[in-house]
This record gives sequence, C-alpha cells and structure tokens, in this order.
Amino acid sequence: MNLSDVATGEKAVVVRVHGHGSFRKRLIEMGFIKGKEVRVVLNAPLKDPIEYEIIGYKVSLRREEARQIEVVTEAEAREALLSDEHLQALPADLEDAARLERALEHVADERHHTLRVALVGNPNCGKTSLFNIASGAHEHVGNYSGVTVDAKEGHFSHKGYDITLVDLPGTYSLSAYSPEELYVRKNLLETTPDVVVNVVDASNIERNLYLTTQLIDMNLRVVMALNMYDELRHKGDKLDTKQLGYLLGMPVCPTVSRNGEGISELFDTVIAVYEQADPRLSRHIHINHGAEIERSIKRVQPYIAHNEELKSRYSTRYLTIKYLEKDKDVEDLLAGMPNIGDIANARSDEEARIRKLLGGSPESAIVDAKYAFIQGALAETYEKYHAEKPRRSLTDKIDAIVTNQWLAFPIFLLLLWFVFWATFTIGQYPMDWIDAGVSWLGDRLGSLLRDGWFKDLLVDGVVAGVGSVLVFLPNILILYFFISLMEDSGYMARAAFIVDKLMHRIGLHGKSFIPMVMGFGCNVPAIMATRSIESRKSRLVTIAIIPFMSCAGRLPIFVLFAGAFFPAHPATALLGIYLLGIVLAILSALVIGKFIKDDDLPFVMELPPYRVPTAKAIGRHTWEKGRQYLEKMATTILIFSVAIWFLGYFPRHEGATPAYQQEHSIIGSIGKAVEPAMAPMGFNWKMDVGLLTGVGAKELVISSLGVMYATDPLDAAEDDGDTALQSALKADIPMAAALAYMVFVLLYFPCIATFVAIKNETGKWRWAILLCLYTILVAWIFAFAAYRIGLLLWPL
Repeated sequence: MNLSDVATGEKAVVVRVHGHGSFRKRLIEMGFIKGKEVRVVLNAPLKDPIEYEIIGYKVSLRREEARQIEVVTEAEAREALLSDEHLQALPADLEDAARLERALEHVADERHHTLRVALVGNPNCGKTSLFNIASGAHEHVGNYSGVTVDAKEGHFSHKGYDITLVDLPGTYSLSAYSPEELYVRKNLLETTPDVVVNVVDASNIERNLYLTTQLIDMNLRVVMALNMYDELRHKGDKLDTKQLGYLLGMPVCPTVSRNGEGISELFDTVIAVYEQADPRLSRHIHINHGAEIERSIKRVQPYIAHNEELKSRYSTRYLTIKYLEKDKDVEDLLAGMPNIGDIANARSDEEARIRKLLGGSPESAIVDAKYAFIQGALAETYEKYHAEKPRRSLTDKIDAIVTNQWLAFPIFLLLLWFVFWATFTIGQYPMDWIDAGVSWLGDRLGSLLRDGWFKDLLVDGVVAGVGSVLVFLPNILILYFFISLMEDSGYMARAAFIVDKLMHRIGLHGKSFIPMVMGFGCNVPAIMATRSIESRKSRLVTIAIIPFMSCAGRLPIFVLFAGAFFPAHPATALLGIYLLGIVLAILSALVIGKFIKDDDLPFVMELPPYRVPTAKAIGRHTWEKGRQYLEKMATTILIFSVAIWFLGYFPRHEGATPAYQQEHSIIGSIGKAVEPAMAPMGFNWKMDVGLLTGVGAKELVISSLGVMYATDPLDAAEDDGDTALQSALKADIPMAAALAYMVFVLLYFPCIATFVAIKNETGKWRWAILLCLYTILVAWIFAFAAYRIGLLLWPL
C-alpha cells in the first residue's frame, strides 16, 4: 500500500521510497526510510496536502508525493498475525500493542527484502543469457537483434532477498524511434525498478555506453554489468573498472554470462546499492553537454519543474533534455501542463540560439556531447591492445566466405538442405523406436482389455491419436537444435544481411528476415518478433507472410508424407516444400505491399561477432521446445484425438466394417460435407477432416489421420520401414493427392494461436480475417496446381 492511501489517524511503517533522484533523496532526508513509523495526522480541506508525523515531528506532503512511499498498514499487520507462522510464534503473554508493533516491523522488513531489478542493454550484449543464468528461467537467447520482444520476469533468492528480475527488450537508446525503445523507457519511468542493471558488451564498450548516458539522465539507481569480459581479456585490452564506475557514477561489475563468472558479485552489488550501504557505490552525476546546451537546460528545466506532479514521477532534467531533443513522447506528456506555453516558448528561444551558435539542432549537439563524454571516460580508463601486425579476426575470415557474393546463397541453401537431411536421417532411428513402442502399447492394451468402447477409445483414440504425433518428437528436436545453433552462433544475422537486397525489392528489409526464419519454429513468437521492425509497412507485410513459413507443427505432417511418398529423397522433398513457402511469401509481400502506405526506413542491423554456442544453452532451448511439444500432446492433441474418436465411433453400425463405420459416422458426415470443395485436389473425406482439425493446431492433422486410419487393414507384405500410419496412407492416397495435401497444409489457415497473434499485433480483427481468407485461397489454388502436375508425373 502507498502512504497516500492510509486513512487519517492510522499508523504505518515505511517499506521503501520510490521516485527519482533529488525528489527521492529529499523524502529520505525527511526521515522516510525503511522501518520508520509514520502516522497520518490530518488532510487539508481539499484532501491535499496531507500532514504526517514521523520521528517526532510533523511534515506536510502532497498526495502525489505520498503516493511514492510504500508502507505497511496496521490492517495488513493484523492479517499477518493470523497467517504468518513467524508471528504466530510470538510469546503468548505479549501485549496486543506490542504484537502489532512486532508485526508491522516484520512485514515491513519482509517487503523491503523484495526488490525489482530491470535488465537494460543493447541487443547482443548477453542480457538474456545473464537473465537465464541468474533466474534459472529458460528464455531463448538469439545472437541477433529483436529476440526479446517483451519483458520477461524471473524470480530467485539471493542472500535473503527475493529478487524479481525483469528482462527488457534489447535497445540501442531510449529515444522514441522503435517499439522496443518506447517499451523500455515506459517500463523504467512508470514502474520504477528498485535497481537497474545496465548490461554492457565489454567487447564493444563505446557503442554500448550511449545507452548508459541516457540512463544517467533518468537519475535511476544503476549497476553496470560489464558482460563478456572474457572477450576483452582475450583481446589483451585493459579497463580500469573502478575508475570507470567513478566517472559514470555507478558501480561496474565484470561478468561472463556464459559460465556465470561475476554473477553472484553483481547481485551483491545490486543489494548494496538498493540498501545504500556505501554512498560511494552509487553517486549521481550530470553529464556535461557543453556550456551552451547546459545553459538551455537551465533555462527550460524550471518551467517543467514548476509542475509538482512531474517532479514526483520523473527526473525533470531528463524531461528537459528529451524536450530539447523534440522527443514526441515527452512533448505529448508536457502538452497537458498548465504552463506549456512558457515551456514551449523557452525551448523555441533556446533552439534558435543553439542553431545560431553551434550551427545545428539541440538534438545533434546533445548526441555529440554524450559521445564526447564517453570518449573522455574511456580515454582515462580503457587501454586497447595494439598488435605489431593487425590480424583479421575469426569473424572477418568466416564472413569473407559466408557473405561472399557467389557463395552466400549456395551456402545458405546447403545448410537448409543439411538440416532437413539430418532431420530425416538422424531422426529416423528414434522415430522407429517410438513408433515400435506405440505399436507395442496399443497391442498390449488390446490384449489386456475386454472388447468394447473403452478398449477402442484407448487403443484407436488415445494411443493411435497421440502416438502418431509423438513419433515425430525427435524430428522436432533436431530441427530446433540446428535453428538454435545458427541463431546463437551469429549466422542468422548474416542470413538477414545477405537477403537484404532481395527483401528490399519486395518492400521489406533484412530485419524482416529474422521473424520469417523464426516462423520455421513457431509462427506466434515470429509474429510477436515483428515489433522490432520500425517501419509500419514492413511490420504489417512481414506479419502477413509469416504464416507461409512452415512451422514446427507442420513438420510432422511433411515428415510423414515425404517419408511415405518420397522415400528416396525425403530431405529434398522437405526442402522443396519449405522453399515453396518462402517463394510464395515473397510473392505475397509484393501483392500485399501495394495496399499499405509506404514509410520505408533504412536497414540498420548489427552483425555481432561469431560466438561458439554453449551446449547448455542449445540443449536448454531444444528441450524447452520439446517440452512444449509434449505438453501440447498431453492437452490439446489428447482432447482432440478423443473427440475425433467419439465423432467417428457414433452413431454405431453394429456388424459393419471399420471403414463403413468411419464413413457413416458423425466425422464421416462432416468430411463428406466439405468433400466437394476439396475433391478437385484429390482429397478424400478423411484428409478433409484432418485439415479441419488442423485449424486448432497443425499437429492435430496427424492425430486425426492416426485415429481415422487406426483400424484400416495394412499390407503386411509391405515392410519397408514405414510407420503404421504411413503404410495406411500409401494404401489409400494417390501420389498426386499426397503432394497437393502437403502444399495445402503448408499454405492454408495457420492455426488459432497464430490468428489471435495477428489480431493482437495489428490491433485489428479485419487484418487477421483477411489474411486467413487469403491463405486459404492461395492454398486451394496452388494445391490444385500441384495435383494436376502430380497427375502428369504419377498417373492414377
């Protein structure tokens, strides 16, 4: 609870003081520190200000100021006396007033030992790796910009403190240029973390420190995690971290997130800064922007500081700097202030003066001053190792090959083909083992259970439905293993670089390629990752074409059909279907881009150095995706498999063959109803049912086919390593229809989760509905074409 909410006459105990800089310091100096008792004396007639009594004297605070003081009230203490085991152990003869006093102290102390820490840093600085190793969370780490597209929270304990660690999106600055920048800035200003950990890449320190200077302007409590410090040592560079910390006004802690070096010491420092254990650890400084800019700040700041509601929530110096930079977000904030006319006039005068004296805008002068400050701080603390004969780095040597004009695309296609070859070849062995296990389980249950609906439900519904999807778990794991390897090593950023010209010709740029590749894993996070694209047009077009990227949910279907119908070249068939999705995505981008207003922005994307991914990180990410796949099988796929079985089991036709029963059941009627629309592509009603259930999740196509083909007699003579479902499909589906089915599954309605993600990211149901109708139309046209071509190659 906040002090502003405490009723007149009630007592409370201070937990912590929020707010910024000098405002927070003033409240603490007035006695509002942890554990101090404060009583509400009275409210002014207009309910503002409020008079409080603390440490023996009375003080008046505005309600807005009191809102920044977190307290524990007597009511909360009484609740704790009933529920807290520690307080229930108090001596029975203790007086009620003393018990309440102890409870207030105990709850205040507990809450004070709970703190919120925000991680802020540039893309590729190792921020999410630090988050994972500190909190034990399993967030994906990618070696390219835009992986973290939303704030992730992790919780852990460190030396008696419960820490909520917030991993904010990677951003190069806190301007209002990209969605990440706005999101990070609002999080820091509006939720006000207790401590900010500024994660800085030690191997690229000058560029990273620009964000640090903006954090200094915000007047927050900051600790710097100088990450990847091992790379700085390896290069032979030297850095005086203590002196750098002194110049920046914050402690600097060298860390190596890959192996956990320095992480414990980092959070020791975080707690020390939070508790203000040593004033030397965190002393606020002002970056000197030069005499003329500082004069402008002093002219404008008093007008902004005149508004009390701003002083309690923001650093007015920070607002002044951003206002001089013509930051739209800050302009909107100040537009509602009573004295906005005075503020605007002061800025206008100062802008004219700066342009006359310095020959440029205040914004460019502020940026120049910040970089001058960085260069000055590094000149005193950083010593770069100079080899007698400069050598090309490993990154430069690799880039000379993988980004070569003639080799780049062949290498990329070869890598994709190898991934699909490994998915089939390596995955075939565990796939056969799981299939044998599923068959054994089905036979075992069939022999143990008495004939009847329950036996059929378990064998033909649960085991056949879920088992048919479980078989492809190894293929999913292998695909994610290679995607993680390419992402974490830094190759994926190069892939974006080499396709930038092609992407630009279709109205996008290389940054759009990252979400597209992420779509090979899952379309939902890929669509969310488009938030990192600054251009509205590029973002909307990228969202529109991501559903054409074959996600992991479609992979089992393609593995099933490619293995059954193209056994000689399954990897090539899989590569072909993926490339078809990419080609149609490109064509769709050209079409959709014509209907969206052009607001093209330049391609700005970092090419990080190559790094050897850790086995732990790759293994963790791969297993996380495998675990999600298993969870989906235990929930969505299990429920739908049982539902499909029930629809195929009723109404009963006693004495009928399994095939007749299926065809004349409820599910058969549904399939027959849509069959006329799908017949031109060679699909039978069972295939149609699979497509309908695939609207929920693409894995359901396999489970539906597994249930419906579970009772089909198989050709025992055809023992060529196929799974039971593959053999049943080969016996019932022509080659041309199988090819068309793969094309249709690739292109039609992605899934419900992707549909919702499209709506959420575009903000409009219309966009989601139109895109889904578009994908269905494209799927029908190209599946029909594939069927006709297939009939020429493999006549019926």
